[in-house]
Amino acid sequence: MLNDANVELKVIKGAKIPHTHIYIFPENRITLPHSLSVGFVSLFLSYICQKAPTNNKLKENFQSTLCESLCVCTCIYRERIFKREKRTENMPGSLQPLDVGIQVPYHFRCPISLELMRDPVIVGTGQTYDRSSIESWVATGNTTCPVTRLPLTDFTLIPNHTLRRLIQEWCVANRSFGVERIPTPKQPADPVMVQSLLKQASSVSNTRHARVSALRRLRGLGRDSEKNRLVLSTHKACEILLEVLFSDTNCNSSDLTQESLAILSMLALSETECLLVSSDPDRISYLISLLSHSSIEVRVNTTALLENVVAGTRSPELRAEISSHDEIFDGIVGILDYPLTYPRALKVGIKALFAFCIVKQHRHKAVEAGAVEALIDRLPDFEKCDAERALATVELLCRIPSGCVAFASNALTVPLLVKVILKISDRATEYAAGALVSLCSAAERLQGEAVAAGVLTQLLLLVQSDCTERAKRKAQMLLKLLRNSWPENSIMNSDDFRCSDVVLF
Repeated sequence: MLNDANVELKVIKGAKIPHTHIYIFPENRITLPHSLSVGFVSLFLSYICQKAPTNNKLKENFQSTLCESLCVCTCIYRERIFKREKRTENMPGSLQPLDVGIQVPYHFRCPISLELMRDPVIVGTGQTYDRSSIESWVATGNTTCPVTRLPLTDFTLIPNHTLRRLIQEWCVANRSFGVERIPTPKQPADPVMVQSLLKQASSVSNTRHARVSALRRLRGLGRDSEKNRLVLSTHKACEILLEVLFSDTNCNSSDLTQESLAILSMLALSETECLLVSSDPDRISYLISLLSHSSIEVRVNTTALLENVVAGTRSPELRAEISSHDEIFDGIVGILDYPLTYPRALKVGIKALFAFCIVKQHRHKAVEAGAVEALIDRLPDFEKCDAERALATVELLCRIPSGCVAFASNALTVPLLVKVILKISDRATEYAAGALVSLCSAAERLQGEAVAAGVLTQLLLLVQSDCTERAKRKAQMLLKLLRNSWPENSIMNSDDFRCSDVVLF
């Protein structure tokens, strides 16, 4: 039993703590304040139960195992407390550090994360945990209750609404300390309800209004969380929704078409489901016709579905057949050119353009559709991941003659590519350097533009950086290409460069 005094835990002198660089102090003890002792002991007991000896032979080394477990749990617990306090320092309006007079009640903390529960749920043993913590615990292969160590035969999580309301009331009562009220969490989709809605949506005997209503409820569930989308996929929602989508091809403006298309754009299709679409020319033609729909949402959702189908189709022949349609590239470029009032259009558009440009035979169709101008115009607007895809697409298009000519004719191409080097990510730098290699190899005029844009300094920094080896090789190739374009007073001719340790070639 713990008392109010500090808890002293003796350990073996010089014992190493696994997976860390910390060693036990010479005085052979670790002192924990009482505010940490209860949670620490819970963690320690859970850990030591896994290490407990099962036969007489192991009991000889149990003292060593006990000390090892103590060291591990001490470090884990201190790290948890440190991370929690670090987060609260950097989050405006969140709970202040514990020494300002506010203490989170013990029964409001999750036994796993030791943090304030936001979505408390009850497991089969009667214990309450935060939903995200217990889901992570089970996802890692654990089949026992973290506190009681009893086996979990039923993984159903029941929301603890009473405790959640108490936590919300406590947050409101301590608002003056900077504590924000936790929002009421949305409950995950019930598999039985999902199955019922899918059956209602797919049944042709139901009224159109009832089917559309079911699809809208499914769309709302899919929009709420990734877990809900996983539940939908588990119940073969994609296969059912594809049948609904292609059963109403006579009316492009039907609510059934739009709702089923919106749900499919959220989900990941399996290889079999992709084959159901890619191997049917009529289905592909129908999707292509939707790319000219008056609604931007329908066009974006159709583009997302086509990208999903092409990316999930293994057959090179089928992928080439789909990408041979000029209308696909026209539709994608039209989405990229859409005003920024619809940001999802940029994300879906660049993802689809990259997927279709991977097919070598039809990259020229992207150039003819105006992809080069769209990429240059939108490059500053992309987020990190999308910017990487955009630069990868630029490099792919620079590998064909028509792409090089189109990019070379745009005065912003070279300055933009030079600017993004070492600015976005290692991958983005690699793609930008690769595109510059292709452009400067094709046109000597662009070599002077690159040097004037400051590429020399960027490349020298790139060679000495910790970026990928491929990026360094491309930087070295570009330095070779630009050797004759360097001005007389450049760093290449300076005494500082001659004395440096940089080896270019």
